[in-house]
Parts: sequence; structure tokens; C-alpha cells
Amino acid sequence: MPARILETNSTPFGKVAVDPVTLDIIENALRNARVEMDATLFRTALSPGIREQGDAFPLIADRDGRMVVGQFGSFIDGFLKGYDGEIEEGDIILVNDPYSVEGAISHASDQLCIAPIYRDGRLVAWSAMFGHMTDVGGKVPGSLPTDAASIFEEGFRLPPVKLYRKGELQSDIVRIAAHQSRMPEWFKADLHAIVASCRVAGRRVVEICERFGDDVFASALDELLARNHRAMAHLISTAIGEAPVSFEDYICDDGKGAGPFKIKCTMWREGGKVVLDFDGTDPQSDSSINFLLNENMFKMFFGIYMIMVFDPQILFNDGFYDLVDVRIPEGSLLKPKFPAALSCRTHALGRIFDVLGALLGQKTPEFLCAAGFSSSPHLMFSGFDGKGEWFQLFQIGFGGIPGRPFGDGADGHSLWPGFTNVPNEFLERYFPMVIERYESVADSGGAGRFRGGNGIHMTYRFTEAGTIAIHDDRWFVPPWGVNGGAPGARSWKRLDKANGESIALPSKCDGIQVDKGDLLHFVTWGGGGWGDPLEREVELVELEVLRGLVTVEGAKRFGVVLDAAGKVDAAATEALRAKIRAERGPLEVFDRGPSLDELRANCLAETGLPAPRPPVWRNAPLALAAE
Repeated sequence: MPARILETNSTPFGKVAVDPVTLDIIENALRNARVEMDATLFRTALSPGIREQGDAFPLIADRDGRMVVGQFGSFIDGFLKGYDGEIEEGDIILVNDPYSVEGAISHASDQLCIAPIYRDGRLVAWSAMFGHMTDVGGKVPGSLPTDAASIFEEGFRLPPVKLYRKGELQSDIVRIAAHQSRMPEWFKADLHAIVASCRVAGRRVVEICERFGDDVFASALDELLARNHRAMAHLISTAIGEAPVSFEDYICDDGKGAGPFKIKCTMWREGGKVVLDFDGTDPQSDSSINFLLNENMFKMFFGIYMIMVFDPQILFNDGFYDLVDVRIPEGSLLKPKFPAALSCRTHALGRIFDVLGALLGQKTPEFLCAAGFSSSPHLMFSGFDGKGEWFQLFQIGFGGIPGRPFGDGADGHSLWPGFTNVPNEFLERYFPMVIERYESVADSGGAGRFRGGNGIHMTYRFTEAGTIAIHDDRWFVPPWGVNGGAPGARSWKRLDKANGESIALPSKCDGIQVDKGDLLHFVTWGGGGWGDPLEREVELVELEVLRGLVTVEGAKRFGVVLDAAGKVDAAATEALRAKIRAERGPLEVFDRGPSLDELRANCLAETGLPAPRPPVWRNAPLALAAE
């Protein structure tokens, strides 16, 4: 039974014309409200994952639950369809169970608050915010167990419940939820900060209504959604063809020694709609790398990518959803069946963007992006310090952003544009560690006319014993280049023990014991390159060698030779470029690097780790297992 919205004022909203100036003011007021939601959250949360890095996502939606400003797309529509209860003024809903909201949040660490916004007894809009908590219980600190076989191992699960009922805090819910966390004070502070951000949005929406009137506000939201629909309809008709195009990419492994796992998507246009079909994606894993992909969330990913590549001036919102048909096979890696584990879905989430980039550019290769959005590296470090007090770190690392049609990929940047790094000073102040290195890995970005972003080499020296966990990817299958660009370098992790032992660590591991004085080298992947490397400006290569982003030897990937003083040797460069052109074959649209068979054969020698064994699915549906 769908949710029942209770209103004391049943007067319908009137449809009125909104002039362009008023529409622009309301649009930017909502944008500012979204920014204020973030600022409120980041200034009042305690955990570094939210406070310092910004691992949280806001939205403001119209009264029907359609997102007008935000990032992840609206999950309110799915909530309203599945919530069997009444919604009243002053209510705030809390939920963290992905299966209760059709994957609108994708693992239990994300706490989602949804707040109806009322004015004069009528529902006028919704606000929502979710943030990643440092710990929600479960079998390991950080609540992201790689080897979980079901979601029951990943911490407490909360279906949609009223955290606030008619404005009154249901404090028992907070006590019960915080009691499951290893960091209860952080949990409570972060949760109240999420609520505060939703309330800020509510106040701003009411202020807009007071200034312009409820009918103007409602009509303006309708027009913002309709405007997006018109823009996306045009982009779909011009940028996507009727002939199907397909692409597949891989998650390197499942943390249990099996891999790689295929994600495949086929795209085509039927009339004015685009179809995105994930048939051919591997069956769900028995580890926690599954990603319960909400169809509306993926529609928003698609829309964001389309807009950012083809027309960045468009405000992305939910207005175009009826133009996109997303098909995800049940029981697959992207739509696992309950109670499949979901905690480490970040790798599939990142890989979705690489696949999208490959699909959208096949008709128009000049708009292709290379690979490199690939994952969101995590480090967890926990234990008891010298005073016997528990400490626990959840940190997101950054990799190389792919080369793009309009420029180089960023060096050491997050998958999400708004994320920032945890300052090294913060880490050293609050956790028993010293950051001995934080630098770009020269030459790790794929060569191209536009270079892929370099990965990051971060070295932690632990000053107390504890336990670490690592969640990363792109250690086995490299990020591919496009239009002649080369693949980026792969990631790697190594633990240098204080006793002199050196251990190659897998990209996904839990429960690794570290001692005082141990060094962890945490190195992320580079982004793939875009375009012919021989077309890169030689002066730019010279400058990047000076800046330490490219080595003298690495400059030769671009056909550039430097003399002993670090200056371009024009004659030698011209000769080298002519030699490379004569010896190489035709440039490929996609350069994936070595084949999977070659990667397997050379894995141990190149990475220090055994190659992942091919996955075996014992309980997969027949149609999926046959792929």
C-alpha cells in the first residue's frame, strides 16, 4: 500500500505562468538551498567521512517526489510507493536498508532521512539527505566486510521508520541505532546533522513560497522539470542512435579470490526514448561487491553524464525519467536477490560511470571519455590507542580521473566532484598515524593528447598497533584509453613491516593486523588517456616533467625527448614521433591494454598477487549462468 499524505488544507495548487526572471530566481534559490544543506551537514557532523570528505548527498523534490535539485536522483518516489503508513507535517523518515527502498540507498552504512515540507497545511515539497556513517555495526569495524555472504553481516538494518513524529524526536530509535555502532557519538552527531540539513531546506522552500506564492512555486518546479525534459529529449534524439551499441567492463575481483566480474550494457534509441539494457552482466556474487542499482538512480547517472558531456548548462533533475528505459536482470550483480551482501558496492558503482562513458561516445567518438571513474578507494583503520581508547578511521582515497574530450583528467581526484580529501593534519591529529607521503604517481595517467589523471601514492606510518581494511579495484584490469589514448596504470597496495618484511596486499581485504612502525603504501590507479599522444603539446610535456607529473622516460610515451637540462630536444622529438608513427598500427577507439588471458598469465609477476580465478555461480538463474 502506498504512503498516505495527510493534509489539513485540500486546496489544489493552481497552474500559473512563471516569467523567466522569476523562474531563474527560484532555480538559483533552490541551488543555494542545496549548497546550504551541505554546509549545515559538514559543519555539524563529527565523522571525517562526512565532515571532511563530504560523503553525503542532498536533494529537494517537488510534492510528487521528483528531484528538482540534487545529485543521486530522487528516491522519494520509490519510498512513497513502498511505505505503508501516513505522512504528516513534522515527520522525518529514517531508513538505511537498501532492500526497503529498492536500492535508493545502496548499502547499510548510508543513513537516509526524508522530510516532507508543509506550508499552510499543504505538502509543497520534500527534502532528503543521506550520509555514510563510519560504523553501523556488523562483523568488522567500518561495517564493510568484503567476505560477507549476506546483508545480515553488514550491520543493523532499519526499514523506513519515523525518526520524528509530528515534530517530536523518537529518541528510542536513536538510542537503538547508535547502540549498534562502534562509534555511537559520531553516529548520533552525524544523524542529527543530516536532520538539520533537511530542515534548512524546508525553511528555504517555505521562504520561497512566502515570497512568490505557493502556486508560483509549484508551477516553477513543473517548468524546471519540463525544461529538463525538453533538453534531454533533444540530446537523446541527436546523440543516441537506433542501432544498439554495447560495452562491457570488469570489477577485478570479489575479495575472495574470484574475478573478474563483468558488467555489460547495451544502449539504443526507440523513438524518443533511450533503452539501457544490462543483459549479459554477470550473476550476483556471493561476496559483498553486489550493487543493488536503483533504476531511477541510474537514470540520473545517465542524465548527468549526458548533460556534462553535451550541454553542461542544463540543470539536471528528474524531469526526463520517462525518456529512459533501464532494464536490469534479476539476480545479476546489479540487481541481487535478498539477502545478498551489498557493503562493497562502491566498485560496481564506479564502474557504471566508465561503462556509461564508453556507451555514450560510440556514435560520436569525439565525445568519448576514457576510463578512470573506476572505484572509490576506502581505508579503514581501528584499534585501541595508548590510553586504551577506541579509534576508528574511515577514509576515501582518490584515483586518476580519465582524459576527456576537452582536457586532461584531474590528478588524484574523487569519483564524486564534491568530495575532498581528509587533510593529513586532521589524520595525524586524531589518529595514531603519520602521513609520510601524499603525492601524485608520475606516469600513472594514460598517455594521450589529453593525459589521464595520475593516481596517488599515500604512505601511512602507524604509531599504534591496530587493524586495517582496504577496499579498492583496478588492480587487475587497467582503466582503458580512447581514441588512441593509452590505458592508465593499475593500483597496488603494500605493507612494509617494521621487522623488514614486505607484503603485497590485495585490493580488498579485512582484518589485516598492523604494528607500531609499519608502513602502508596505498597507491591508486591512473585514468586512461584521450587521443593520440603524439598530438600533445611538447611544451606541456616539458612543463609536466618539471612538475613531477611525468618522468623524462615517461615523456617518450608522447614522443617527446628532453635533454639533460629538462628542455625539449626538438630534433630528437621529431625523429621519435616519426618513428612511433611508422611502427604503430592504426589507432583504436578503445585501448584496453593486455587481454584477460595475458593479465592472468602475468599477474603474479606484475602485481605480486595470484591472478583471480574465474567466478563460478552455483545458484544463479539459468539465463544468467549461461552468459
